[in-house]
Amino acid sequence: MSREFLIAVVDDDESFRMALVDSLGSLGYGARGFASAEDFIAWEADASWKCVITDIHMPGMSGLDLARLLTGRPRGVPVVMVTARSNPGIDDQVAAIGVICLLRKPFRTEALIDCVEKALKI
Repeated sequence: MSREFLIAVVDDDESFRMALVDSLGSLGYGARGFASAEDFIAWEADASWKCVITDIHMPGMSGLDLARLLTGRPRGVPVVMVTARSNPGIDDQVAAIGVICLLRKPFRTEALIDCVEKALKI
């Protein structure tokens, strides 16, 4: 694993976001956290993200809308989505967008690693 991989973590829950960034760092990945999709979009023009991990439900722009934006680009960014809710049809929605993985909170570190590695191979 290498710190050269830039992984963005977009989640409005500060403690979860910080814990996820720290976990990714301890696994050897370079990661940066953003409190909202809007904050990420304002910053991302200056970075070449290899993967974005985003919560589905956030104030303002949702993680689903952010994933649509990122995966719809000519050189799409792999997206891993996270949620604590179990909305009917959410699996089909994220699959239709082209999301790599959907993790349900709480999830095991091994599941996160599997999703990130899958995203970085694309």
